[in-house]
Amino acid sequence: MSKVDLKVDWATHAAAKYACENWHYSKSLPVPPLVKIGAWEDGVFIGVVLFSRGANNNLLKGFGLEVTQGCELVRIALKKHKSFVSEIIKKSIWFLKKENPKTRLLVSFADPSEGHHGGIYQATNWIYTGKQSDSIEYISPTGKRVHGRMVKKKGWTVCMGKVRKTLTPDQCTPITKPGKHRYLMPLDKKMRKQILPLAQPYPKRPDNAD
Repeated sequence: MSKVDLKVDWATHAAAKYACENWHYSKSLPVPPLVKIGAWEDGVFIGVVLFSRGANNNLLKGFGLEVTQGCELVRIALKKHKSFVSEIIKKSIWFLKKENPKTRLLVSFADPSEGHHGGIYQATNWIYTGKQSDSIEYISPTGKRVHGRMVKKKGWTVCMGKVRKTLTPDQCTPITKPGKHRYLMPLDKKMRKQILPLAQPYPKRPDNAD
């Protein structure tokens, strides 16, 4: 098999939206602000790796970092491709660090309710720090799963300084969602030394995962 020319670069909003809606199980683009990195094989667009800044105000507080010093990997949305996903992630992280030198830590989560245990993060040597507590999510009137951030008693919330309409609890059915697995990727030696004491054994792949 001939070698594939894999490149990463900034992706447009339209490209990121298309990739998420067509090539990711969530079928949705995350809430902004987003850092959108696209991937191309031999010049053909194959998808995006998306990072989020500011979606969770508490994401970095426990590590003594400012919001500009870290972000969350929120989507890996790819169509059929030849490169290893691990290689695409590594190139995307390298690109992110090059363009944002102050970035010191990446965070990502694997959702066991979707059959995920974080195998791709294990393959790329992220540090596993345990599982979050179970949470409450909602099923909307249309049958779509909705995060608790988008269900408010008052029917609205404020996101990035703008008022956004939400569903209300009486419109939805609450469900218990298992806590997500959390993985960390330090981007400098000092940060790695800081978080290594948090490391736990990697969770195993579920028996029913395909």
